[in-house]
Amino acid sequence: QVQLMESGGGPVPAGGSLRLSCAASVSRNCMGWFRQAPGKEREVVAIIGRYRGPAYGADVMGRFTISQDVAENTLYLQMNDLKIEDTAMYYCAATPRESGRCGLVSSYFTLWGQGTQVTVTV
Repeated sequence: QVQLMESGGGPVPAGGSLRLSCAASVSRNCMGWFRQAPGKEREVVAIIGRYRGPAYGADVMGRFTISQDVAENTLYLQMNDLKIEDTAMYYCAATPRESGRCGLVSSYFTLWGQGTQVTVTV
């Protein structure tokens, strides 16, 4: 069974840092991080592809860094200078095996993890 499993979330004070990890049971051409806060729509945080470099949502550019360990099938999200508005459930996602698309578009991604909660405190 194909799985994505996130870890690394938790409470963190504003201005602090966290590193999220996503262990994947498969290798895919494109993977990404998304987040959803209560009462808000899911938004893309960052994506990275086998054949393209990383891309970021406007709200996190310059503060977050996406990376991957291809050999270990693990995706990371380094989050620095966290803000209250970064509080959300963070999800790891992957595109279908046969897909060549990779971009900041939620509908490209069909495989999702269960999420890890990030709470930024005052």
